[in-house]
Amino acid sequence: MVRKTKNEMPKTTAQQLGSLIKSARDIMRKDKGLNGDLDRLPMLTWIMFLKFLDDMERIRETEEELAGRKYKPAIEPPYRWRDWAAKEDGITGDELIAFINNDEAVRPDGTKGAGLFAYLRSLHGANGGDRRDVIATVFRGTINRMVNGYLLRDVINKVNSIHFTASEEIHTLSHLYESMLKEMRDTAGDSGEFYTPRPVIRFMVEVTDPKLGEVVLDPACGTGGFLVESFEHLRKQCKKASDFEVLQKGSITGGDAKPLPYLLCQMNLLLHGLEYPQIDPGNSLRFPLREIGDKERVDIILTNPPFGGEEERGILSNFPEDKQTAETALLFLQLIMRKLRRGTGGKRGGRCGIVVPNGTLFGDGVCARIKKELLEEFNLHTIVRLPNGVFAPYTGIPTNLLFFERDGPTKEIWYYEVPLPEGRKQYTKTQPMPFEEFGPVIAWWKDRKENGHAWKVSAAKVVESGYNLDIKNPNGKQDLEHLPPEQLTESILKKEQRIAEIMAEIKQVLADGIK
Repeated sequence: MVRKTKNEMPKTTAQQLGSLIKSARDIMRKDKGLNGDLDRLPMLTWIMFLKFLDDMERIRETEEELAGRKYKPAIEPPYRWRDWAAKEDGITGDELIAFINNDEAVRPDGTKGAGLFAYLRSLHGANGGDRRDVIATVFRGTINRMVNGYLLRDVINKVNSIHFTASEEIHTLSHLYESMLKEMRDTAGDSGEFYTPRPVIRFMVEVTDPKLGEVVLDPACGTGGFLVESFEHLRKQCKKASDFEVLQKGSITGGDAKPLPYLLCQMNLLLHGLEYPQIDPGNSLRFPLREIGDKERVDIILTNPPFGGEEERGILSNFPEDKQTAETALLFLQLIMRKLRRGTGGKRGGRCGIVVPNGTLFGDGVCARIKKELLEEFNLHTIVRLPNGVFAPYTGIPTNLLFFERDGPTKEIWYYEVPLPEGRKQYTKTQPMPFEEFGPVIAWWKDRKENGHAWKVSAAKVVESGYNLDIKNPNGKQDLEHLPPEQLTESILKKEQRIAEIMAEIKQVLADGIK
């Protein structure tokens, strides 16, 4: 008899779930209303979302009945998954499409009423902030793009075979779901969306070290990578029931204005165990900075805001006149600075880890004025310079991780340049940066000493340079890819001048030889 190891998944859990999701996606590929993976992914997501909710409702309903309490479901009959989706021979074809899409339709119980999506969008919690509000917000940004009701019934039947009531299946599905997110990221990279590699996220969360009771925010959360990793980090600190209650109520917050990432983030967090994700579906930059007070401030911000892009004039007017810019990353940096909690009464100030493009380090004008405020009012204690290709294939722009706290002005800045492995010129999509490459940085973080990859610079030196944070490793070789444009141009001109001088010398030697 072969004994299974503790971590070995039964075939009926891991392999069956994988094949179920694959076959469901294969079915959707036959539907003429779907054009690509970005259409199929939200399709699967909202279906799994409703199945997951119904399974969770069943568990809570049983718990409340055992406790002698009446349970009020988030979704009422006949709109629960069990009412319209669970039966293999249930409504199908045009009838199914009409029930899902139309504002008014014949419901599975034969009565007339609001269609499924219309009903879900109308939900609202008694006091706000509960699961019904999450459901309503999710479906306000969701459209059913599948037009063939018979193929849709096949997909629903496949998903119905997944039982979210089993903890092992939820764990397995969360990994399968993240692989789906990766496919979406790979496709979205061509349209200018940059998603943060998991090793970078894990490193930033580990060194920022959120503590239970602190509030973590990602104002540009995308599919929720930083929030999921922060949630897992905080969950490890929970020892008793009250700890889990603290974790569930307001510890994890985020925002993303795009419907698809918003939906994916909600599902991702739900699958990892966050019962009521607090994700804002609006543009995080829409509020005037001056109106953000202490109540809106948080303990920790971890984020990778969009690089480049342009915001409408109405958004720019939310920022000080001398700091208005079309560079989205700089707008988010100002928002973050405003949103971090002040350190008062011996309490630690808010802290941030943010991904920024290299241009933020050496930028002048508006960028320099923002960095001036950053150094004067925050402690920019660490800049980690990432190696080439970490964000491949989305962008080849050199990137940096800035870590700062709201606990007084900057006195000195530590730099750490993460090297490429020997023999590598850059990371690629097929050979990405593994988390293990951050091991030396993590070891150095708590006991900082200068070495071949780490050095420190006084804030006074940065001020003298016009707030240029693009300071090279004094112990390393010059990397032209990280030079500001003016220095790069000067370097090229000097080299060309030297080449011309050498060519002139060679020409003279040849001329002398001929004589």
